[in-house]
Amino acid sequence: MIIGKQIRFRAIEKGDLPDFVRWLNDPEVRQGLSMIMPLSLAEEENWFEELLKKPQYEKPLAIEIQPDPQVDEWIFVGNCGLFGIDWQNRYAEIGIHIGEKGYWNQGFGTKAIRLITKHGFDNLNLHRLWLRVFEKNTRAIRSYEKAGFTNEGKFRQAQYLDGKYVDVLVMSMLKPEWQDNK
Repeated sequence: MIIGKQIRFRAIEKGDLPDFVRWLNDPEVRQGLSMIMPLSLAEEENWFEELLKKPQYEKPLAIEIQPDPQVDEWIFVGNCGLFGIDWQNRYAEIGIHIGEKGYWNQGFGTKAIRLITKHGFDNLNLHRLWLRVFEKNTRAIRSYEKAGFTNEGKFRQAQYLDGKYVDVLVMSMLKPEWQDNK
């Protein structure tokens, strides 16, 4: 497990799949993702089988939160991970989603971003972490900015969503920037 304050990451288990299907079929949750088609449990089971074949450092992680720091209760709320890892140039892209809407706007996304960033820089010795976010996803952008990510540009009209093209922002953080803000 990778443990932070009121947040921890663990391996994704087959028993998590019904939650993923529920979340990824919710239009409000999908607004921040590139998914446009409904997802079946069978498709998610196929994804999980392929996931098991990947190297450990390329597997997404389940996000669990501790809503009350005085109570030892952990709730599965989403997933995050590093992918497209380039070991020569020491960078990776971050992917994250909080699917359990009852825990939105409580700072858990920011805690998750900070913890996956710490993991990438401290455990994997990466130099640059980056992510993509839809320009209209202001909640996510605020979270990434709070965690120390910088907007470095955008892909203009790069994603077609809900009948129109939207810009996709690129945000990043370098290891020295992260070390200065620890």
